[in-house]
Amino acid sequence: MSEPYSRVAGHAISASNRHLVTGTLKTVLRRIDLRGESGPFADRLPRPNLGGEAPVVAVREIIAEVRDSGDAAIRALTMRFDGVDIDVPLIEQKILKKAWESLDVEVADALTLAHDRVIHFHENEAPQTHVVTQDGIAVTSVPRPVERAGLYVPGGLATYPSTVLMTALPARAAGVDQLTLCTPPNLKGDVERVVLAAAYLCGITEVYKIGGVQAIAAMAYGTESIAPVDVIAGPGNIWVATAKQEVAGAVGIASAFAGPSEIVVIADESCPSSSAAIDLVLQAEHGPGGRAWLVSWNEAYTDEVVDAVEQIVNLSPRRSETLDTLKSDGYVCLVDDPEAAVQVANEIAPEHLQLMCVNATEFVSEIKNAGAVFIGIWAPASIGDYLAGPSHVLPTAGTARFSGALTVNDFQKRMHIIDVSKPGFDAVLGAVDRLATAEGLWAHAASVRERERWAEQGVIS
Repeated sequence: MSEPYSRVAGHAISASNRHLVTGTLKTVLRRIDLRGESGPFADRLPRPNLGGEAPVVAVREIIAEVRDSGDAAIRALTMRFDGVDIDVPLIEQKILKKAWESLDVEVADALTLAHDRVIHFHENEAPQTHVVTQDGIAVTSVPRPVERAGLYVPGGLATYPSTVLMTALPARAAGVDQLTLCTPPNLKGDVERVVLAAAYLCGITEVYKIGGVQAIAAMAYGTESIAPVDVIAGPGNIWVATAKQEVAGAVGIASAFAGPSEIVVIADESCPSSSAAIDLVLQAEHGPGGRAWLVSWNEAYTDEVVDAVEQIVNLSPRRSETLDTLKSDGYVCLVDDPEAAVQVANEIAPEHLQLMCVNATEFVSEIKNAGAVFIGIWAPASIGDYLAGPSHVLPTAGTARFSGALTVNDFQKRMHIIDVSKPGFDAVLGAVDRLATAEGLWAHAASVRERERWAEQGVIS
């Protein structure tokens, strides 16, 4: 099912850089052959390549600069890392509105469609108040939104209006009123119009031209002009992800380690090789630090996919970024059967997992670790990236083993309202007394004995 990719999607990709073709991806995509071996496969799979050791020391120094010098540090760091001098990073509301009003109609319609689908999903997923009553004690569990949420939207290598929606709308569905968005300026000191338009569509009034570690620090600790937030959400490179880990505790960090993009494609000959290939590329084109894996039990088919990937990469206007990912963490993994492929996927715990093989649905119940799972040839991860409904801010670097996508829950906290009647008190009095005594906590025990005494005397009832 292979054919030259230029005939499959040539209308979508310019061939102007065909002269850049050099070498072959068969020497770039490394092969792991697990045929004839039984799982678990963890010790035979490479760990995520995050570009070396996390830059903890450098990140801490930048955070300290922002905490010590506030707005002045933000300005100096923006000049140092982004190459532009920005005196006032706040973007006025009228500029956001103008960006929306000047947007191409078709793009505005697409953003609106995505907005409506994403907010609908999260409003329906939002947790509800519920009451549990046991022996006269009623506990009401109430979700309460944080007051201020900070959103980080990457820039530089690409433009991400979709990430504005995917971070702001779960917060909106959670009931957060105040949203602060930080995104890096371009070389002209501006933010792309479509990103500003998306912010306007989501009702965000605080948008700052600040990127990188300094943006995370500003939102976590505040500056003279930026109020601190309660939760920070949004993906980023290894520097941003490390910064979020460093400020955790001073501020809530939504979701897991949302770093460079990842994909694992499990496929066989039932899926056109060009489809498997373009789906590998669609995450790899985000650039360095990501992962792109093809897992299959058909060696001839994997050769076809690799050939198709090479054609796509060499036609892509994002060839350099894509190759960076494929060279650092691009693999073809051969296994004996679909069951072994699922084991490999669970060990990798990828951000995105695509199942494009015969009877794909039957394997879903065996998937334990993945940020998002896409089933069948009609479900490229790009649909999830833009408008399936759930947020595309997903766990990376294996953190899908213990965490999931950004949701409404990341912007809320549970508050429990405990209402105890006299019969409810009587039902647990003895147990509280004994447990408190066993722990050596005298006042805990006395708190129930004292009430029992007042009740016996008729002072309270």
